[in-house]
Amino acid sequence: MFTENNNNILPDLSLIEDLDKNYCLQVFNPLPVAFVKGKGSYLYDTEGKKYLDLIGGIAVNSLGHGHPKLVSAIKKQAANLIHCCNYYYIPDRSALAYTLCKKSFADKAFFCNSGAEANEAAIKLARGYFHYKNEDKYEIITAKMSFHGRTLATIAATGQPKFSEPFLPSVPGFKYVEFNNFDALREAYTPKTAAVMLELIQGESGVHPANIEYIKLVRKFCSEKGILLIIDEVQTGIGRTGTLFCYEQYGITPDIVTLAKGLAGGVPIGAMLCTDEAATGFKVGDHGTTFGGNPLACSAALAVLETIKDDDLLVNVNEISEFINSKLYALQSKYPCIKDVRGKGLLIGIEFDETISASQMKLELLTKGFLVSSIGTSVIRIAPPLILKKSEAASFIKALDQILKNTVPSSSPIKNLFKGKQETTSFVPETAKTETTGEEV
Repeated sequence: MFTENNNNILPDLSLIEDLDKNYCLQVFNPLPVAFVKGKGSYLYDTEGKKYLDLIGGIAVNSLGHGHPKLVSAIKKQAANLIHCCNYYYIPDRSALAYTLCKKSFADKAFFCNSGAEANEAAIKLARGYFHYKNEDKYEIITAKMSFHGRTLATIAATGQPKFSEPFLPSVPGFKYVEFNNFDALREAYTPKTAAVMLELIQGESGVHPANIEYIKLVRKFCSEKGILLIIDEVQTGIGRTGTLFCYEQYGITPDIVTLAKGLAGGVPIGAMLCTDEAATGFKVGDHGTTFGGNPLACSAALAVLETIKDDDLLVNVNEISEFINSKLYALQSKYPCIKDVRGKGLLIGIEFDETISASQMKLELLTKGFLVSSIGTSVIRIAPPLILKKSEAASFIKALDQILKNTVPSSSPIKNLFKGKQETTSFVPETAKTETTGEEV
């Protein structure tokens, strides 16, 4: 039993839920399950039930769970040195910066602890760049329905008012335009514009990729106007879309890129990469971090990058992505309730029509041992580990097929998938049924 003197929580879901509800700030809406172990692409709950993890900690667990190379790197580094502040040189930080720069467009790297922090650094760098050029440019154009983080500056950068309205007044200096609409972006430009900040795939709004021609026009426009192009690859970076960086598929070179999520396979880390020219926006003392670039996180990131290369995981991502998409397109032909299948690599959104509730589909998949996320009312998203096997992907397709085949309005045991019907599910506590309008990516 859990006591103050013995803080080991036994595999008791009801106790875990009780402690969470009483002592954790209630900003999440957890499903009625707790995981205690992971192996490969699978997670195991307190009852020992096995689940195929198709959301990967929201695109974080790039090597899955318990990967021997990542575990070994973490153990080795933890035994030597977990943390050392940035008053001193940190060998693995230097090695990670070198590795990322050599694999990308970048000349310089800054390390922090999360995607939001990486985007904060990018925003500051863009403004500092023009400050040191004695130019009064500070506005940043972002896209509607974007998502850039949960801090005050990054919710201001996010083109969804629901994230910033409870915390007004908002940080000034951001303008929002329709995604994939170059004319709107061009019209939003003013002499105060410092940068354009875009995701190449808008994950939180339902997995919407940018058009290639749109991104190429934006890159050309930024170059012509002498402003910076910031690409937020917090979710799409580090192999997620089939190339190490998603921008490679768009045939452009950014000025600044932000990374996090999958970079260290589950160990918290964020990174901002930039050109030497953009790097002039920071002088010594202009930015910093206590934990960012620590030996443990950097060692883990190096292990992830090495494994992606040595194990040909980019090849696997593309092969599995092609397999999943082909099977989803076949299901779409079979079931008209599937409106769209979109994304790149192993970041895929499946959109349903008004007859299907995404949140209830997520719960039904949970009962069958598959973990996905739902976005809004109609989209489920998958972002599995890059090590996902074809047989594992096939099991998900089979489960989704079975659910849709059994979904009939009058007699189906899962009629709650239909909006307008009574949405009750025997295994789900009432508190777990309320779906938020979006999930942080």
